[in-house]
Amino acid sequence: MMELIKFFLLCITLYIFTGCSEQTIYSGKIINQENLENLKASNKNELIERFGNPSFIDPIQNKLFYYTEKVKENSFFNKKTEYSYLFVFTVDKNDQIINQKAYNLQNKNEISLAKDETSNNIVERGLIEKIFGGVGPQQLPTTP
Repeated sequence: MMELIKFFLLCITLYIFTGCSEQTIYSGKIINQENLENLKASNKNELIERFGNPSFIDPIQNKLFYYTEKVKENSFFNKKTEYSYLFVFTVDKNDQIINQKAYNLQNKNEISLAKDETSNNIVERGLIEKIFGGVGPQQLPTTP
């Protein structure tokens, strides 16, 4: 019984000491203040040399996305996001940067979401199929 009480006190003590330590958590690219102030790059190679490989590449619109976020965490209940940015660079066919934008993801008023929806023209479903789903034998759609 005494060992159980000691173990319980040890667990509480460890929780108190580890819960009070501050952690810094980075997500995405770690970008320092100098890079934040100087986002100018003339071409794709210079951009990759300065920031590294992008977080995401859009091959259709030829855009490079860099995401960065820094969160300070004192405990499980106390998290503070210091910054959260998304940098978008548009590149032309000659690998020259033609447009760049920086989005502060903490400012929700600055961001607008598209309401576009992709249509599904492969299979048209009737009312019964929409209600009951795929009940019964299934046939794969054939497309020319």
